[in-house]
Amino acid sequence: MSPTLEGPVLEGTLVRLEPLEHRHAADLAVAAEEDRGTYAFTWVPRAHEMGAYVEAQLARAATGWVAPYAQVSLASGRAVGATAYLDARSWLADDRLDAVEIGFTWLAASAQGTGVNAEAKLLLFRHAFEAWGVSRVDLKTDARNSRSRAAIESVGARFEGVLRNWSRSWAPGEDGRLRDSAMFSITSAEWPERRERLERRVAGFRRGTAA
Repeated sequence: MSPTLEGPVLEGTLVRLEPLEHRHAADLAVAAEEDRGTYAFTWVPRAHEMGAYVEAQLARAATGWVAPYAQVSLASGRAVGATAYLDARSWLADDRLDAVEIGFTWLAASAQGTGVNAEAKLLLFRHAFEAWGVSRVDLKTDARNSRSRAAIESVGARFEGVLRNWSRSWAPGEDGRLRDSAMFSITSAEWPERRERLERRVAGFRRGTAA
């Protein structure tokens, strides 16, 4: 039996992760249209699709499989992207959460490279490891998506390999096709070092000195 996911509000100094609601749709519609050239292999809904996108995520949330979030910039007070916990797994006992994935992640072009992604991952990792007590957090992306792979590695996740024909492709024009997925993870044993590294990186963004 898989545990039910329910994510609380997670607040940092650059971003606040709020459980996704219909009220976020207008901001997300604007965010999604800024510069779609950065998305490549990542599917991001168009402005006119945002209402249906939110509905679909809330339907997944109702099953307990996904805990979707809006990423809200504290500088502007506007939602600038989305992310989620998903696919919780329990291996040792039904009431124990052993592993979870972070996915469904996208950011407006203007929010990329600002520290929002780094701090959002810090908040999500910290809650998963320290509140839920998971042993593993995993992330995956299209194996061809070098931009996404670099972003995942930048927050401390370790590349584990490529699983061929692992999931549906989200790339434009590839409906009905499967993709190879590049798999990454952080384990509980690695988390203290990764947390320290991520905290330093987020502090650098706050000071304007992050690389």
